[in-house]
Amino acid sequence: MAKGRFGPVVAVGTGAVALLVTGCSIGGEGKLASGGSDSTVTITPANGTAQVKPDGTIEVKASGAKLRNVTVQGGGAAISGGYGDGRKTWRSTRTLTPGTSYTVTAQAGEGGKARTATSTFTTLKPAETLSIADVTPNLSGEKVGVGMPIFVRFDRPVTDKAAVERTLHVTAEKPVEGAWRWVGSDQVIYRTKTYWQPHQTVRFRADLAGVNAGGGVYGAKDAKATISIGAAQITTGDIGDHHMTVTRDGKKLRTIPFSAGNGETREFTTTSGVHLLMEKGNPVTMTSPGRQEGDPGYYKTVVNYAVRFSNSGEYVHAAPWSVGSQGSANVSHGCLNVSPANAKWFYDTMQRGDVIDLTGTDREVEWDNGWSVWQLSFDKWRQGSALR
Repeated sequence: MAKGRFGPVVAVGTGAVALLVTGCSIGGEGKLASGGSDSTVTITPANGTAQVKPDGTIEVKASGAKLRNVTVQGGGAAISGGYGDGRKTWRSTRTLTPGTSYTVTAQAGEGGKARTATSTFTTLKPAETLSIADVTPNLSGEKVGVGMPIFVRFDRPVTDKAAVERTLHVTAEKPVEGAWRWVGSDQVIYRTKTYWQPHQTVRFRADLAGVNAGGGVYGAKDAKATISIGAAQITTGDIGDHHMTVTRDGKKLRTIPFSAGNGETREFTTTSGVHLLMEKGNPVTMTSPGRQEGDPGYYKTVVNYAVRFSNSGEYVHAAPWSVGSQGSANVSHGCLNVSPANAKWFYDTMQRGDVIDLTGTDREVEWDNGWSVWQLSFDKWRQGSALR
C-alpha cells in the first residue's frame, strides 16, 4: 500500500493552496499588545477543545493588527491554509487527521508589538476509518507501459464516493486528460483519454486523512505513489494472419509468428480488441476452466515465459509443440502460442501496461476482462466517475 508523507510542522504563507472544507467550533481569544488593549486574536477550535470533527476548519481572526504568521503543528497530514481580508483572517484548506492533537500558533502585529496566541485541540477518533489498501502499479523500480491505468483499492466499501474521489489527484510530467471510474464499492480506476506519453514520471496523491467518507467513517491517512512510464511498446496482431509486430517508441522491434485459439468454441477463440499486458509467470500451469480431470476437453499444461493479457486465461507463452503451426494455423485453446525463443524475448522485453491490440475474430474482449479498459470510449469511461 502507498503510504502518506507526514509533516509535523507546517508554516503557512500567502502562497498556500485554497480548497474548501466545512465545520466549525467555539473559538478562544488572546490579547495582543499591538497598539491598544482591545486588540485580539481568535483561534477556532479554542484551546482545550476535544472531539473536533476531522472535516472541520481551523480559523484564525485578528482585530487591531494583521496576522503575521500562522503555523499548525501536529501528527498526520500537513495542514495548509490561506490568508484573507487583508491578512486579518486565516483558514485551513484541508481536512484534519482523526485522533490527533494539533497546536495552532498565530502571530500578529509588527516588531516589538508582535504577540503570539496559541490553541491546542484534539480531533475525533472515529470508530471506523477508511484507508487505501493498495495502489497498482506501485512496485519499486518498475517501468510500466503507456496504456497503464491506476488502480486504487480501499480497505472497506466507500459510501460517499464523490467526497473520496475529490481527494484523489494524478499529476504527470507530460499531462494528459484522465478520469476515475468506480468498478465496485471499494475500487476506483484512473484512465487517461489517450495513452500516456512515454518516458515520464506520474505521481498519485490521496488527501484522504479526515475526509468524511459517509456513514460516520473518516479517512485515516493520506497516501501516495510514484509511477514510472517506460517506452511506448505496442504490439499489434492479426489473428487471421497469425503474426504480431512489436514496436518501441514507433520503431519496429520484431515480428513474431503465432498460433492463436482454434475457434472451435467461444472459449477457444482468442479475443480481439485492445488488451494490456498484466503479469508474467515462468512457469505457469494452464488448466481448462470449469472442467475436471476426465471431462471432455480437460487439459493441464505447464508453460514457460507466459505473459498474461486477460482474465479469461489468455497469455503469450512458449509452445514448442505447435511451432509447425505458428504463422500458418490457429490450433491453441485461446492463448498466443509462440516459439520458446520468441516467448523468452517477449517475456524479457515487455512491461506491465504495454498495449497488445489484436484483430481478426468476432469475440471482442470485454472492457472489464482483465485490464482491457481501452475497450470503452473515454466518454463512456468517465460516466463511471462519482463527480460526473
